[in-house]
Amino acid sequence: MPCDPIMLTRSPLNGLVLRVAIVGCCTAFISILALGNLRAATVEDHTFIATCDGSEQRYVLVTPDAFSSDQRVDLIIALHGHGSDRWQFVRQDRGECRAVRDVAATRGALLVSPDYRAKTSWMGPKAEADVVQIIESMKSEFRIGRVILCGGSMGGTGALTFAALHPDLIDAVVSLNGTANLVEYERFLDAIAESYGGTKQQIPDEYRRRSAEFAPDRFTMPLAVTTGGGDEIVPADSVLRLVENVQHTNRHVLSLHRPDGGHSTTYDDTKQALEFVFRALQNL
Repeated sequence: MPCDPIMLTRSPLNGLVLRVAIVGCCTAFISILALGNLRAATVEDHTFIATCDGSEQRYVLVTPDAFSSDQRVDLIIALHGHGSDRWQFVRQDRGECRAVRDVAATRGALLVSPDYRAKTSWMGPKAEADVVQIIESMKSEFRIGRVILCGGSMGGTGALTFAALHPDLIDAVVSLNGTANLVEYERFLDAIAESYGGTKQQIPDEYRRRSAEFAPDRFTMPLAVTTGGGDEIVPADSVLRLVENVQHTNRHVLSLHRPDGGHSTTYDDTKQALEFVFRALQNL
């Protein structure tokens, strides 16, 4: 899927850096913020024109301190949960979000947090096309090494769905409290139907195609998941079944299941999951 490269320029402004560009209707607005361990990270709010439908879409790009665009760099893509948007993993103080930011900073990785059709995406066709376009845009602008896709709740579901659909674009996956089976999932049905273009009864094949559980052979990359036995919002069963099947052919799999856990993942478990896939990538 073609995407115009985002051409950016730099100019000093009171000791900070301002980068603003307009190329093929793409814009970026920059601030330099101290976000936890990110210290003087550069936070860029991008607008771009989606190739799939011509609409205006957004994502946030966080670059680490002292980053040089000519160096090879890993890319972490963080997908937000239902009802949130691109700022969740950039601004929120919850454990999952802080851990993603901290690992990105420690690893010197780029962090991208897309709207992917916020706020009720569920990785439908348009959200999928947007993420493909963003990955291609990042690869055209930077020397991207490995692409790590992660997300929480709806974003954890979306990470599994996207990896199953595009295993060639993803080098590792981290799913936090997601589902791997949209055929059996019974929450947020109106939002999912709007995103997918119909109900389970109307387009059953689309729900199955976006259910990672039915494509365990696609998960040849490092995979880490977190689940809670007491999670009633996104029950853990389908992800646990997916993990069991993937483990038959992939030894780089980590499942952090908390039997008494609910619909959230701690800072430590999120960090452990992300560090696991990074270490696994080093051994491939």
